[in-house]
Amino acid sequence: MAEVKSMFREVLPKQGQLSVEDVTTMVLCKPKLLPLKSLTLEKLEKMQQAAQDTIHQQEMAEKERQQITH
Repeated sequence: MAEVKSMFREVLPKQGQLSVEDVTTMVLCKPKLLPLKSLTLEKLEKMQQAAQDTIHQQEMAEKERQQITH
């Protein structure tokens, strides 16, 4: 391969420390918290709970009617 001549020449210090700034390191970012339950699942659970509450109320009303008639 032919060596390309650069217009800049490399200069190394004769004293002191040599530092390199282009070292890539891993950067930790803030963790993203995911919900344990999805919004859809929460809505379904609320709907199911509401339906169970309605059924429970209807059963209680039916028991009261039966007690009144007996």
